[in-house]
Amino acid sequence: MSAAVELFAPGRLCLFGEHSDWAGGHRRSDPSLTPGECLVVGTDQGLYARASDAHGIFALSQIGPDGRRRPPVEYPADPGALRRIARSAGFDSYAAGVAALVLERFPGLGLGLEIHRRTLPLAKGLSSSAAVCVLTARAFDRMHSLGLSIREEMELAYLGELLTGSSCGRMDQACAYGSVPVILNFDGDSMSIREIRPSGRIHLLIVDLHAGKDTRRILADLNAAFLAGREGIRRALGPLNLSMLHRAESALEQGDAEGLGALMTEAQSVFDSLVAPECPSELAAPKLHAVLSHRASRTLAFGGKGVGSQGDGSAQLVCRSAEARLELAAVLEREMGVSCLELTVDP
Repeated sequence: MSAAVELFAPGRLCLFGEHSDWAGGHRRSDPSLTPGECLVVGTDQGLYARASDAHGIFALSQIGPDGRRRPPVEYPADPGALRRIARSAGFDSYAAGVAALVLERFPGLGLGLEIHRRTLPLAKGLSSSAAVCVLTARAFDRMHSLGLSIREEMELAYLGELLTGSSCGRMDQACAYGSVPVILNFDGDSMSIREIRPSGRIHLLIVDLHAGKDTRRILADLNAAFLAGREGIRRALGPLNLSMLHRAESALEQGDAEGLGALMTEAQSVFDSLVAPECPSELAAPKLHAVLSHRASRTLAFGGKGVGSQGDGSAQLVCRSAEARLELAAVLEREMGVSCLELTVDP
């Protein structure tokens, strides 16, 4: 029997280009639309797991939403049964969806997957569900030497999450690239990826706002406005997004933290004026804007913006230094009732 292997899968932070994956996907029916593009990087936080061989079963143990380790559950290593579990909307549905697809492609495998530590918060725009999906695909690959590429892991993770009924886009699974920043281009059903090599260190602070947002409502309202041909949202997610992405890529390659922060502030302004009005109940985001405009954020960071689908989930700020990041986190946690995570993009 093969020895157990230790695995790690990070979350995913979208630096620029939120919503561009599904917007660019609409080019499959309307080629006049601008391709979507986003710049993402894996988080320092993630899921730690141990994978082992198992005969005829998919045994899964996870850290629950309450932070406690759940007892292991054994599911039959049968694609049909695992598809039903994926559709059940239970906590194990994401891993089950990916396992179903792997076993359809590689019949007869079994797997024990124990996720024994989680440092990544749930439902904060950091792709915690995608991390589970990538981790499951990677566990099958490493345990059984399947020879999957990163792109294949991403595809299995994406399709597995879709089996749960999730409306996730294709950017989430870029967490498979880990700490390497990547730009994803979305043109209808096709996606291309290119890696970015920063020349300087970027000190980011991720701020969990401890507030609430309805991501499904945001996605539904923005999709409806986009398909209705609303000019503002199409400009924001199309040509304006591409312009900012190209400048952000240049800033990151040059290690220009000040330029990257200024671009985040610009991106937030565009989003607030052209996209947020399409879903004002969720995207007014008072706590997000209170953090971004806080006096400490203005003096200790070069700029910032919302995370993921936006709303009052999380914020991200480009800090002036590692020391400034520590000071900013302390002030925001003390005065705003938030919690902070560090993310360092290394050259």
